[in-house]
Amino acid sequence: MAEDWKKTLSLYVNQSNQDEVDYRMRADHTLITDLDYLLRRGEQKRKLDEWYRARGAVPLRCETRARLLREIERREGEMEVELLLARKMDYEKGGARHQEERIVKQRLTLQREGESWSVTRVFQPVPERSAPPVLPGAEEGRNYRQQGEAGRSPRPFLNRDILGAGGLRSNPYRREDAVLYADRWWDGFNPEFAAFEVDCTNYISQCLFAGGAPINYTGKRESGWWYKGYLGGREAWSYSWSVANALERYLTHSDAGLRAELVSRPEQLQLGDVIIYDWDGDGAYQHSTIVTAFDAGGMPLVNAHTVPSKHRYWDYRDSYAWTENTVYRFFHIADRF
Repeated sequence: MAEDWKKTLSLYVNQSNQDEVDYRMRADHTLITDLDYLLRRGEQKRKLDEWYRARGAVPLRCETRARLLREIERREGEMEVELLLARKMDYEKGGARHQEERIVKQRLTLQREGESWSVTRVFQPVPERSAPPVLPGAEEGRNYRQQGEAGRSPRPFLNRDILGAGGLRSNPYRREDAVLYADRWWDGFNPEFAAFEVDCTNYISQCLFAGGAPINYTGKRESGWWYKGYLGGREAWSYSWSVANALERYLTHSDAGLRAELVSRPEQLQLGDVIIYDWDGDGAYQHSTIVTAFDAGGMPLVNAHTVPSKHRYWDYRDSYAWTENTVYRFFHIADRF
């Protein structure tokens, strides 16, 4: 009986998996007693149902692999745990089958109820909303974790074809290379770079760089687009490399090196292009993604970090971060630099 809570945890994962594709009323026994979560989840399922219908898509199946990250606290008749849920979602649109992948974390409280256990609290983080807007000269949030050996500074990955001894010269944006990098690292971190808890823009910058985007090194964090790593224990990269709000400003105004054209519709984007999101419509952009595929209707599918995602539908209406006020910036990256 001591580990019966794990059986309830397994039932919860199965139920959560089913909820991703089946939006009908449940007829089975009560497992979750967190009423606030049930209200939010019920509204989210209603929105998902409308979202799929509006897209002309049909959810087919969801496969969820769960990993118990840690037991946060064990009390008499109660457990608090953190889960990692890796989901593969299959859906059909226009006669074609698509698959997207996503990795999310949840924190659960389970409580013994007589001879059984129930889930009394579900905390669903919304990390895409966590990226702080950065103004010129301001310090960005320091919630990062460094990868690799303790005390070792990540080495910058230099694109020497662009920054060679012969000076700056015109090079094409290798969109396929940017996408290959995005698909290689969507669920992990390149150990030669710093990694952040809010990692979306750092990841996008690496993808752009892998596609041949030229570094614009100014030595000033509030200008240019550049990365060196940790120098003397200090962060040495531009805000535009690591913060969505700063990257949005850089792509909007840059007229040399890494450049982009602001377009009005997602259908105008190509592989390797960038979408930046302002969830509240207040002008402070909080999230970045890169286009890595298209669905059967020609709409972009994107990769992202922070909530690791692969081939996710571009509008993010399935995210708890999305609101009716969400504003998108569609950036078509220049074909040549």
